[in-house]
Amino acid sequence: MKKLLNINNLKDHVFDGMSIMVGGFMVVGTPEFIVDELVNIGVKDLTLICNDAGLPGKGIAKLITNGQVKTLIASHIGLNPEAGQLMSAGKMECILIPQGTLAERIRAGGAGLGGILTPTGIGTIVEEGKQIINTNGKDFILELPLRADLAILEGTTVDEYGNVVYTKTTRNFNPVMATATDLVIVGAREIIKRIDPDNVMTPHIFVDYVIKEEL
Repeated sequence: MKKLLNINNLKDHVFDGMSIMVGGFMVVGTPEFIVDELVNIGVKDLTLICNDAGLPGKGIAKLITNGQVKTLIASHIGLNPEAGQLMSAGKMECILIPQGTLAERIRAGGAGLGGILTPTGIGTIVEEGKQIINTNGKDFILELPLRADLAILEGTTVDEYGNVVYTKTTRNFNPVMATATDLVIVGAREIIKRIDPDNVMTPHIFVDYVIKEEL
Protein backbone atom coordinates (compact mmCIF):
# COMPACT_ATOMS: atom_id res chain seq x y z
CA MET A 1 0.00 0.00 0.00
CA LYS A 2 1.82 3.10 -1.27
CA LYS A 3 0.07 5.49 1.13
CA LEU A 4 0.95 3.50 4.25
CA LEU A 5 3.10 5.54 6.63
CA ASN A 6 4.96 4.19 9.64
CA ILE A 7 4.02 6.05 12.81
CA ASN A 8 7.74 6.63 13.44
CA ASN A 9 7.90 8.73 10.26
CA LEU A 10 5.16 11.15 11.32
CA LYS A 11 7.91 13.48 12.50
CA ASP A 12 8.86 14.11 8.86
CA HIS A 13 5.49 15.72 8.19
CA VAL A 14 5.08 18.07 11.15
CA PHE A 15 6.82 21.28 12.15
CA ASP A 16 6.66 23.92 14.88
CA GLY A 17 4.02 26.57 14.33
CA MET A 18 1.90 24.50 11.96
CA SER A 19 -1.90 24.41 11.89
CA ILE A 20 -3.60 21.04 12.37
CA MET A 21 -7.24 20.06 11.98
CA VAL A 22 -8.14 17.17 14.27
CA GLY A 23 -11.30 15.18 13.65
CA GLY A 24 -13.53 14.14 16.49
CA PHE A 25 -16.36 15.17 18.76
CA MET A 26 -15.60 14.72 22.46
CA VAL A 27 -12.69 12.52 21.28
CA VAL A 28 -15.03 10.23 19.29
CA GLY A 29 -13.47 10.14 15.82
CA THR A 30 -10.09 11.44 17.01
CA PRO A 31 -7.02 9.32 16.06
CA GLU A 32 -5.66 9.25 19.61
CA PHE A 33 -2.59 7.18 18.75
CA ILE A 34 -1.50 9.87 16.28
CA VAL A 35 -2.08 12.55 18.92
CA ASP A 36 0.10 10.50 21.28
CA GLU A 37 2.88 10.50 18.69
CA LEU A 38 2.61 14.28 18.30
CA VAL A 39 3.13 14.50 22.06
CA ASN A 40 6.20 12.27 21.76
CA ILE A 41 7.61 14.33 18.89
CA GLY A 42 7.16 17.52 20.91
CA VAL A 43 6.16 19.73 17.99
CA LYS A 44 5.09 23.09 19.49
CA ASP A 45 3.34 26.42 18.91
CA LEU A 46 0.52 24.57 17.20
CA THR A 47 -2.76 26.02 16.01
CA LEU A 48 -5.37 23.30 16.48
CA ILE A 49 -8.73 23.42 14.72
CA CYS A 50 -11.24 20.98 16.14
CA ASN A 51 -14.69 20.76 17.64
CA ASP A 52 -13.59 20.94 21.27
CA ALA A 53 -10.61 20.69 23.62
CA GLY A 54 -10.91 16.97 24.18
CA LEU A 55 -11.43 15.41 27.59
CA PRO A 56 -8.97 15.45 30.50
CA GLY A 57 -6.17 13.06 29.54
CA LYS A 58 -7.77 12.18 26.20
CA GLY A 59 -7.53 13.43 22.63
CA ILE A 60 -6.00 16.84 22.00
CA ALA A 61 -6.12 17.54 25.75
CA LYS A 62 -2.77 15.74 25.87
CA LEU A 63 -1.24 18.33 23.53
CA ILE A 64 -2.77 21.15 25.56
CA THR A 65 -1.47 19.74 28.85
CA ASN A 66 1.98 19.33 27.32
CA GLY A 67 2.10 23.02 26.38
CA GLN A 68 2.28 22.38 22.64
CA VAL A 69 -0.77 24.42 21.63
CA LYS A 70 -0.48 28.15 21.00
CA THR A 71 -3.97 28.69 19.56
CA LEU A 72 -7.10 26.57 19.82
CA ILE A 73 -9.95 27.17 17.37
CA ALA A 74 -13.01 25.26 18.54
CA SER A 75 -16.73 25.45 19.20
CA HIS A 76 -16.48 24.78 22.96
CA ILE A 77 -13.88 23.90 25.59
CA GLY A 78 -16.02 23.28 28.67
CA LEU A 79 -15.31 19.54 28.88
CA ASN A 80 -11.61 20.22 29.49
CA PRO A 81 -11.21 22.55 32.50
CA GLU A 82 -7.49 22.99 31.83
CA ALA A 83 -8.22 24.63 28.47
CA GLY A 84 -10.39 27.23 30.19
CA GLN A 85 -7.72 27.87 32.79
CA LEU A 86 -5.03 28.40 30.17
CA MET A 87 -7.32 30.70 28.19
CA SER A 88 -8.14 32.79 31.29
CA ALA A 89 -4.45 33.01 32.21
CA GLY A 90 -3.53 34.18 28.70
CA LYS A 91 -1.31 31.15 28.17
CA MET A 92 -3.31 29.75 25.23
CA GLU A 93 -5.34 31.71 22.71
CA CYS A 94 -8.84 30.31 22.30
CA ILE A 95 -10.99 31.33 19.35
CA LEU A 96 -14.53 30.08 19.93
CA ILE A 97 -16.78 29.61 16.90
CA PRO A 98 -20.40 28.38 16.88
CA GLN A 99 -20.33 24.70 15.97
CA GLY A 100 -22.29 24.90 12.74
CA THR A 101 -20.31 27.93 11.65
CA LEU A 102 -17.06 26.06 12.37
CA ALA A 103 -18.13 23.15 10.16
CA GLU A 104 -19.27 25.48 7.38
CA ARG A 105 -16.07 27.54 7.48
CA ILE A 106 -14.05 24.34 7.08
CA ARG A 107 -16.33 23.22 4.25
CA ALA A 108 -15.83 26.60 2.57
CA GLY A 109 -12.08 26.19 2.91
CA GLY A 110 -12.25 22.81 1.22
CA ALA A 111 -14.55 24.02 -1.54
CA GLY A 112 -12.48 27.07 -2.41
CA LEU A 113 -15.23 29.50 -1.42
CA GLY A 114 -14.61 33.04 -0.25
CA GLY A 115 -16.66 32.53 2.89
CA ILE A 116 -20.18 31.86 4.12
CA LEU A 117 -23.08 34.06 5.19
CA THR A 118 -24.74 33.08 8.45
CA PRO A 119 -27.26 34.73 10.79
CA THR A 120 -25.73 32.89 13.76
CA GLY A 121 -24.25 35.44 16.14
CA ILE A 122 -26.01 38.52 14.81
CA GLY A 123 -26.51 40.96 17.68
CA THR A 124 -23.90 39.23 19.88
CA ILE A 125 -20.14 39.46 20.45
CA VAL A 126 -19.75 36.92 17.64
CA GLU A 127 -20.30 39.68 15.07
CA GLU A 128 -17.67 42.04 16.50
CA GLY A 129 -15.05 43.03 13.94
CA LYS A 130 -16.77 41.14 11.13
CA GLN A 131 -18.47 42.31 7.96
CA ILE A 132 -22.26 42.32 8.06
CA ILE A 133 -24.03 41.81 4.76
CA ASN A 134 -27.73 42.48 4.28
CA THR A 135 -29.49 40.36 1.71
CA ASN A 136 -33.26 40.16 1.15
CA GLY A 137 -33.73 42.43 4.15
CA LYS A 138 -31.86 40.18 6.60
CA ASP A 139 -28.42 40.67 8.17
CA PHE A 140 -25.78 37.98 7.88
CA ILE A 141 -22.22 37.69 9.19
CA LEU A 142 -19.56 37.02 6.59
CA GLU A 143 -17.45 34.19 8.04
CA LEU A 144 -14.18 33.45 6.26
CA PRO A 145 -13.02 29.96 5.19
CA LEU A 146 -10.73 27.86 7.35
CA ARG A 147 -7.82 25.79 6.08
CA ALA A 148 -4.83 24.14 7.76
CA ASP A 149 -1.45 22.61 7.00
CA LEU A 150 -2.45 19.13 8.17
CA ALA A 151 -5.51 17.08 9.07
CA ILE A 152 -5.27 14.01 11.28
CA LEU A 153 -8.41 11.92 11.02
CA GLU A 154 -9.65 8.58 12.30
CA GLY A 155 -10.95 6.07 9.76
CA THR A 156 -12.72 2.93 10.89
CA THR A 157 -11.99 1.06 7.66
CA VAL A 158 -9.53 2.13 4.97
CA ASP A 159 -8.75 0.27 1.78
CA GLU A 160 -5.45 -0.13 -0.07
CA TYR A 161 -6.20 2.93 -2.21
CA GLY A 162 -6.84 5.20 0.78
CA ASN A 163 -10.65 5.29 0.60
CA VAL A 164 -12.18 5.74 4.05
CA VAL A 165 -15.30 4.60 5.89
CA TYR A 166 -16.26 6.01 9.30
CA THR A 167 -18.51 4.23 11.77
CA LYS A 168 -21.53 6.04 13.16
CA THR A 169 -20.66 9.29 14.98
CA THR A 170 -16.92 8.92 14.35
CA ARG A 171 -17.78 10.50 11.02
CA ASN A 172 -18.50 13.99 12.47
CA PHE A 173 -15.85 16.53 11.35
CA ASN A 174 -13.58 14.04 9.57
CA PRO A 175 -14.97 14.14 5.99
CA VAL A 176 -15.08 17.93 5.74
CA MET A 177 -11.62 18.36 7.28
CA ALA A 178 -10.19 15.96 4.70
CA THR A 179 -10.93 18.54 2.00
CA ALA A 180 -9.53 21.62 3.73
CA THR A 181 -5.84 20.95 4.42
CA ASP A 182 -2.62 20.65 2.48
CA LEU A 183 -1.85 17.19 3.90
CA VAL A 184 -4.24 14.51 5.18
CA ILE A 185 -3.15 11.62 7.39
CA VAL A 186 -5.72 8.99 8.37
CA GLY A 187 -5.32 6.74 11.37
CA ALA A 188 -6.91 3.45 10.30
CA ARG A 189 -8.37 0.95 12.69
CA GLU A 190 -8.59 -1.62 9.87
CA ILE A 191 -7.11 -1.81 6.37
CA ILE A 192 -8.80 -4.00 3.74
CA LYS A 193 -8.20 -4.64 0.05
CA ARG A 194 -11.11 -2.66 -1.38
CA ILE A 195 -14.15 -0.70 -0.18
CA ASP A 196 -17.27 -0.71 -2.33
CA PRO A 197 -17.30 2.74 -4.02
CA ASP A 198 -20.92 3.25 -2.93
CA ASN A 199 -19.80 3.08 0.70
CA VAL A 200 -16.82 5.43 0.53
CA MET A 201 -17.15 8.48 2.79
CA THR A 202 -13.78 10.13 2.12
CA PRO A 203 -12.38 9.32 -1.36
CA HIS A 204 -8.74 8.37 -1.70
CA ILE A 205 -7.93 11.54 -3.67
CA PHE A 206 -8.10 13.51 -0.41
CA VAL A 207 -5.85 11.13 1.56
CA ASP A 208 -2.06 11.46 1.45
CA TYR A 209 -1.03 8.91 4.09
CA VAL A 210 -2.56 6.13 6.16
CA ILE A 211 -1.17 4.97 9.49
CA LYS A 212 -2.38 1.62 10.81
CA GLU A 213 -3.43 1.67 14.46
CA GLU A 214 -2.01 -1.22 16.43
CA LEU A 215 -5.01 -2.47 18.38
